[in-house]
Amino acid sequence: MTQLERAAKGEITAEIRAVAESEGIDPEIVRDHVAKGKVVIPANKNRTKKLTGIGKGLRTKINASIGSSTDIADIKMEVEKAVVAEKYGADTLMDLSVGGDIYGIRKAVLDAISLPVGTVPLYEAFALAIEKYGAAVNMPAELLFEITEKQCAEGVGFMAIHCGINRKTVEMLRKQHYRYGGLVSKGGSYMVAWMEHNNKENPLYEHYDRVVEIMKKYDAVLSLGNGFRAGAIHDATDRVQIQELLINCELAEVGREMGCQTMVEGPGHVPINEIEANIIMEKKMSGESPFYMLGPITTDVAPGYDHITAAIGASLSSAFGADFICYVTPSEHLGLPFPEDVREGVIASKIAAHIGDMIKYKDNQKDKLMSKARRDMQWQQQFELCIDPERAREIKAKRGNGSDHSCTMCGKFCANDILKDMFRKDMIGSDKE
Repeated sequence: MTQLERAAKGEITAEIRAVAESEGIDPEIVRDHVAKGKVVIPANKNRTKKLTGIGKGLRTKINASIGSSTDIADIKMEVEKAVVAEKYGADTLMDLSVGGDIYGIRKAVLDAISLPVGTVPLYEAFALAIEKYGAAVNMPAELLFEITEKQCAEGVGFMAIHCGINRKTVEMLRKQHYRYGGLVSKGGSYMVAWMEHNNKENPLYEHYDRVVEIMKKYDAVLSLGNGFRAGAIHDATDRVQIQELLINCELAEVGREMGCQTMVEGPGHVPINEIEANIIMEKKMSGESPFYMLGPITTDVAPGYDHITAAIGASLSSAFGADFICYVTPSEHLGLPFPEDVREGVIASKIAAHIGDMIKYKDNQKDKLMSKARRDMQWQQQFELCIDPERAREIKAKRGNGSDHSCTMCGKFCANDILKDMFRKDMIGSDKE
């Protein structure tokens, strides 16, 4: 049985208990949310290492995506990126490789880290079709299901599967005169090309029950991919994106009723005034399935800084109720990320998730502790409270350590140092707070 099915029978599994302990909440609350499909736990029966829960009542989780391209396919670098992602606090990792030894990269990544690993099986299926049959559009439909099962058997914890693309959504894309930013999802574009060339329905939609049964067999989480996500601000929340969201929300409910853990993927480029609306729609239409937001990127004009544009979107998404955030690196729209980009992306997303969770859960205790540590010049405590202690120590060390009571920003003109004795007896922030 899956985590969902066991939870529905009243069982608090070891995985549920571990998630509850890490979140500091009652295991019964987690069990109830898993049973209702509001929380998922990526814990493939063939690979259970580090456990994390995604969904209602839990802190917002961060995914780091890595993977080769047809231009750069370096197994060692992909492993390094995976290790960096885990080191700096990603909760999950997705291998999105499309070039080189796709299987070898995935195996090396699975062996190198303890995080739950996700994939997009459609990528490998189309890559094999190009190699074996000469073109992606010549792919036998059965290959999609074979690759999905193979990757599940290897221990993949969750999969983005493009079930919400169908003939109706493709026709809708045509009627709205395509898009400013085109179709930016690799999986979405390949599937649309396959459907149009073969004049057939998407097999993943047409035979959705087969997808669900494969995922259930290994208790992998089905992440309903958004192949029609907007890749430009002016395409956000258009008819085809919302149509796919509606289909995915319905499929999430169907999969949940079949005993499969499911979540729904959200948009990529969204202006900040439309973020909340997307989350409200997903939550209402899916019965509060976990919502996986890709970024979201909030402006199209900041290449090189898209980890910042996405952090703005991610903080709002988290505050409005999104459960899972896919990071964005500085190299987005420019090239394949390198290890240093992965670090930047993870940290930016962790900051954003923390900002959102402060609002979502009305908990700013960590920030209060940091405020007192700064006021009292407790440097070690400040570093311990940092989201990235390593970077904080690096920056301070490069600028000199100052004195025990200040830093080189103000030196002897330290504002807190000037007044601390005058107000010491009146200070708030006792240990009882």
